[in-house]
Amino acid sequence: MINIIWVALFLIGMGYAAVNGTMDKVNKELFDSASAGIQICIGLISILIFWLGLMKIAEKSGLLEKLSNVFKPVMKWIFPEVPPDHPAMGYILSNTISNLFGLGNAATPMGIKAMEELKKLNGGRNTPSRSMITLLALNTSGLTLIPTTVIAIRMQNHASSPTDIVGPTLIATCCTTLAALVIDRYFYHRRKRKGRK
Repeated sequence: MINIIWVALFLIGMGYAAVNGTMDKVNKELFDSASAGIQICIGLISILIFWLGLMKIAEKSGLLEKLSNVFKPVMKWIFPEVPPDHPAMGYILSNTISNLFGLGNAATPMGIKAMEELKKLNGGRNTPSRSMITLLALNTSGLTLIPTTVIAIRMQNHASSPTDIVGPTLIATCCTTLAALVIDRYFYHRRKRKGRK
């Protein structure tokens, strides 16, 4: 459906430009945007390489394991159906820590692996388990300490203070994570009550 919407928007825009005689401006913007996109990508790649390198150092030094141990009690409370030593819990912890450092690209493969493991725990059924729904809510809300991607984009666009976003991002993501967990728990208990009736 989204592909149809994008194609429709593109065709409407091109048609409007053709009718108004502004195709030369459209062509110029297309090339300018493509150039800007490449510059932003190169900037993002360098920042991501830096943070992924730091994550690798943290992993080799044991810091990542210590961080995982700090978050493990919280994750056991959030995901009570997942055994603490199950591979799914390891992937969930890695996903959460990657998100904390704003490494969405690094967090995504861990989230996918966590979902695969949670599906195995769910008996391979196609209907999502409570833990799968909770992980999706937690991952979408994305508690972030250091929004590396946003900082990189702000640096690319010559922001006077690119790291000003850290405080507001932390407050906003704390609120969204808390809201996601509250809503997740509310609907879980609501479904449970309906199931008893």
